[in-house]
Amino acid sequence: MTRLRTDAPSMPGTTPRPLAAVPLLGAVLAVAPLGASAGGEVDVQGTRFAARHEVQGQALDLRGAGVLRWRALVCAYAAALYLPVETSGGDALADVPKRLEIEYFWPIDAEDFGRAADALLAGQLSSAELRALRDRLDDLHARFESVEPGDRYALTYVPGVGTELAKNGRPLAVITGSDFAEAYFGIWLGDEPLDIRLRDRLRGGTTQRARN
Repeated sequence: MTRLRTDAPSMPGTTPRPLAAVPLLGAVLAVAPLGASAGGEVDVQGTRFAARHEVQGQALDLRGAGVLRWRALVCAYAAALYLPVETSGGDALADVPKRLEIEYFWPIDAEDFGRAADALLAGQLSSAELRALRDRLDDLHARFESVEPGDRYALTYVPGVGTELAKNGRPLAVITGSDFAEAYFGIWLGDEPLDIRLRDRLRGGTTQRARN
């Protein structure tokens, strides 16, 4: 399996808390604000994201970050998007390197990731587009593992290599194709995303940037 080479400081997790069930992707979501912390990081509800990642020798800078709240009551996860400095947030789905990190605040079962993604993609893509991606989607979704509070998934795309799924820095899969990356990152960044406000924050539209 191809492994993408990434270098960034490790991040502290959040304090685990019990929860019976929180939907991975909900219909009613709100985005919480973020604040700057020391060292050029961004602090999002106590979750810190590095200001930069090195991916295959290329620097990807933090473009934006935010928190999803379920029914405005429960923080579901914090997310951050990294792009090359010359790439605008509006071009995040172009065939350029990119990285999306998500740190979870509650436990989620492995099978819920694929189930939620399939439901969203069915509303975003045509039947023909889904058929072209089906085998690769099934491959990726089979690699997801259950998460506990403080666990972090990263999706990292490099043109010509593919989209790597990693959990807490451990690679689980690399899925080929720029079409796959455009569709999957589109869950968060597309024209009809999971949440428009989160998409805009990830793209950098309303994000406070950390100071060094």
